[in-house]
Amino acid sequence: MLDKIKQIGEEFSEAIQKVTDSKELEEIRLKYLSRKGIFPQLFEDFKALPKEEKPAVGQLLNQVKNQTQNLFDEIKTKVELAGSHSDSYIDLTLPGRSKQLGSKHLLIQSMNEIKKIFIGLGFSVYEGPELESDYNNFEALNFPPDHPARDMQDTFFINDDFLLRTHTSPVQIRLMKNTKPPIRAIMPGKVYRNEAISAKSYCLFHQVEGLYIDTDVTFAELKGTLVSFVKRYFGDDVKYRFRASFFPFTEPSAELDIWWQPKDKPGQWMEILGCGMVDPNVLENVGIDPEKYVGYAFGMGVERSTLRKYKINDIRNFFDNDKRFLEQF
Repeated sequence: MLDKIKQIGEEFSEAIQKVTDSKELEEIRLKYLSRKGIFPQLFEDFKALPKEEKPAVGQLLNQVKNQTQNLFDEIKTKVELAGSHSDSYIDLTLPGRSKQLGSKHLLIQSMNEIKKIFIGLGFSVYEGPELESDYNNFEALNFPPDHPARDMQDTFFINDDFLLRTHTSPVQIRLMKNTKPPIRAIMPGKVYRNEAISAKSYCLFHQVEGLYIDTDVTFAELKGTLVSFVKRYFGDDVKYRFRASFFPFTEPSAELDIWWQPKDKPGQWMEILGCGMVDPNVLENVGIDPEKYVGYAFGMGVERSTLRKYKINDIRNFFDNDKRFLEQF
């Protein structure tokens, strides 16, 4: 039996050296090392040997079995590293492959720039839910149920009491309800209006609104704040003007225009934001004494400002996910 053990060990060593893939390796394992393989059978035969033969045979059998198992493990490791095909082989000496990262969307870049400017002017940043109550979105802002100004904003209603916010002004209401003056903050975020999609309008857009409430706030301070913003955002040479306007939640109210000069087209004044002094009724609605406190508010569309700044002609470019457009910024 000693010769048989030696012969099987040599056969195994010769066979395992020829293995090139995991399939051949498994065939070797089944033949020699599995429960019904050759080596388990040798151990069964060993039990039937006379006592005087067992010491020598057992020592050799264990020695060859251990050598066989070690050789199998070594070849298995090499096969697993190399893989069964060249395309699965990993060469650890090669340099790593860098991942191509995306960039921030142009609208997010603009939002961040606007926020940075106002933070530099002493404003905090607050956000609120996009699903709002009719009270916060309209009534608390001096829009009673039959107010004609509601027709200015085509609204996505969820039910009679809730809607997708049409502006970020509800965040002002939430802030004034839960914070004692002085309040100095901006409210960036998405808003929704049921408008026809065209080169100049979209059903989803972004706004940044601002609010300042204190005991001594003037329209002159509002004007100075907004002039400082447009010069930082559009450049010191920007041409601007204020026009009287109307908003239910501010009185007096105004709009801020900048001079827009498209390529190969006549220039024109373009409105970029609305503003005004907070209406006393709004302060009363949120529990702030209008006899003691006064404030101003403003709101701008981020898409409109971005269109003007980067001389883009179609608002739909922001939402089409065309890489040729997005990668320019």
